[in-house]
Amino acid sequence: MDGKPNARGHAAETGHCVRLPGWHVLQAEGPEAGVFLQAQTMNDLRALHDGHWQWNGCLSAKGRLFALFALLRVTADRFWLVAPDVPAEDLAAHLQHYVFRSKVRLTAHGEIAAFGRFGSVPQGLPRAQGTAAGIAGSDGPVVLDFSGATARWLVLAGDLEGAVEEESDAQRFMAEDLRHGLPHLGPQHREAFTPQMLSLERIAAFSLKKGCYPGQEIVARTHFLGQAKRSLTLLRVAGPATPGQDVSGGAGGPIVSAAPGPDGSTLALAVLPQPVPADLLVNGAAAEPLALSEGLAR
Repeated sequence: MDGKPNARGHAAETGHCVRLPGWHVLQAEGPEAGVFLQAQTMNDLRALHDGHWQWNGCLSAKGRLFALFALLRVTADRFWLVAPDVPAEDLAAHLQHYVFRSKVRLTAHGEIAAFGRFGSVPQGLPRAQGTAAGIAGSDGPVVLDFSGATARWLVLAGDLEGAVEEESDAQRFMAEDLRHGLPHLGPQHREAFTPQMLSLERIAAFSLKKGCYPGQEIVARTHFLGQAKRSLTLLRVAGPATPGQDVSGGAGGPIVSAAPGPDGSTLALAVLPQPVPADLLVNGAAAEPLALSEGLAR
């Protein structure tokens, strides 16, 4: 999707904003910030306008994902990289290797926290898909539409009056990410998977048509030669499961993200052979494949 505004008609729900741990914001600023990011990230920035955002990421030279993030164009020379797992300092260090003489500054926005909200958009800010509300000439909260099968919002702010710190609500927000195929990758899985192995085409997170970027040759070769034999699979595990554990059955594969489900179950994303083998187990507990929800592409 090109990030153009597209209003959604979700039914409003009452709710509150909950602090989300693990999210970080890196700012790239300078007269060549856009050119630099276009050359170093895996999606095409050229269609982005001020206040619009897309899923994007950066790869190793071997085409393995280092970080996945929401990339927001604040202005023509200022961008925010909003990452669910990678500390801003780590992401800055990775990108700094490619700066050379580019006129761009990479700065961790450590004072900004992330909050999640289900239901209606926070009061006073418009609801729109593919745009970020609240950034033009304002120091107020920035709101990204994370709506897919359910209406929900990612709110970025230094502080947010009335926000709560409820672990169960934060886990529910993450579980919705997993249901829509948005993986959260821990340090053990950095540079472990290609974008196709994580099915990132589902959320339009990489481009096959833009120019060169680190790992682009591997991404293109995998696509055009059809060499991706594994992809992201959503599982309901009848018991506890954690990232890094193996799913047994068939050739098996690793769990990359997990969130608590109802009745002691776990919702998990795993990289598995396709078609998905039968009789999957995690720690001896049955693992049922589920269909991924659509709608998170931006």
